[in-house]
Amino acid sequence: MRPMADQLLKVIEPLASVIQKDAAELENFIFEFVKIPSENPPGMHYRTCCDFLCNYLSKFGLEPIVHSLQVSSHEVSGSEEPTFAVQAFLGTKGPTVYFHGHYDVVPASETSQFAPVIENGNMFGRGTADMKAGLGLMLFAVKALKECRVPLQGRIGLTFVPDEETGGVRGSHLLLQQGILGKHGIAMFTAEPTGGLVWNGSRGALSLKITVGGKSFHVGQHYKGINAFEAMLELSNRLLQHKIKVEARQTGYTITPDAARNSVLLIGGTVAGGSNFNVVPDRCTFTIDRRINPEESLEIEEEELMRIIKDAPPFGASVPASVDVEILQRAPSSASDATSATAKKLARSAALVLKEEPSFELCPGLLETRFYAQQHIPAFAYGPGLLSVAHGPNEFVNLKKTRDFALIYALTAYDILSGSEN
Repeated sequence: MRPMADQLLKVIEPLASVIQKDAAELENFIFEFVKIPSENPPGMHYRTCCDFLCNYLSKFGLEPIVHSLQVSSHEVSGSEEPTFAVQAFLGTKGPTVYFHGHYDVVPASETSQFAPVIENGNMFGRGTADMKAGLGLMLFAVKALKECRVPLQGRIGLTFVPDEETGGVRGSHLLLQQGILGKHGIAMFTAEPTGGLVWNGSRGALSLKITVGGKSFHVGQHYKGINAFEAMLELSNRLLQHKIKVEARQTGYTITPDAARNSVLLIGGTVAGGSNFNVVPDRCTFTIDRRINPEESLEIEEEELMRIIKDAPPFGASVPASVDVEILQRAPSSASDATSATAKKLARSAALVLKEEPSFELCPGLLETRFYAQQHIPAFAYGPGLLSVAHGPNEFVNLKKTRDFALIYALTAYDILSGSEN
């Protein structure tokens, strides 16, 4: 391992010098990018984000490739407007290290979140942590490698996508279907807000909207109606029994705190129903969100949930209530080996820059690393933002950390594409 460490030390200074020189430009990139209100849902200003990224790629001598992604109305609810993924490559054809990120952000609680503010070395604003700063550090890492003319036995692929915040149906999923995502990939990194941890795996997700249908009648003739709320209660009680069994399971992957090891079934994230206090409710809807540990099978868990929901008794009524299920999100769990050569090279680069190796853990949520891990490409999330502030009103990222992580990404890509197996 020592010869490769010495080789990294030879490139770290010139790479760090370029990244430091570009510090103000990287800061401006994040600042201007955050100002674009690319909220998802519903999926706004995607074309503007695409143009913004293409302008920077062209400026840095990288040829942007724009993928216009169209989905039909039966595949996804909402707009049928096309979405846009942007790619660019540094290096010749061959084994590819992917830097992958998303430019959509969760909706802001107020418009001021799209007017970024810098205080005490931190930039505040929607998307700073998750993950427009991440796209910036990946782009400037590639710029530094290009400017330093670092030799690569292969190439680095920048892949910037929309719609991650709603499951990737109009983004990474379509790229994967078209054979574009991860092509010739040997490693993938994404700068999600991990707080300096490395997420080497993520839970799967099965999110459902359940609509229980009844029959409306005035309270004075309630006996002629079918109470959808009471039917929903009976169904939710059966789901609560299932929840006890589900949440007794624990993952063997590293995750903190210990309570986070349990598998997850959230019932009632949203609930709605009825029209008035004196009317038998003819409709009641609620959601359930099943988060699946890597040891569990999405197909088996889905089958069991559907059996509970669909094969239910008639809710104690002579005429049963109806039950409809809409799948909001469906994605398998994924994991990459934390002891692999790729993981060790990431840890080695981080130790050179930060003087400490990062810990590897399971992400409590869903990650787009899954689209690469499913293709047997080692995939890791590692970024400077904090999960505790992402999606919140005071979202921020530390600007020095963005430069540190840009250097770590550059060193890791070089290490992987240097030809060394250690």
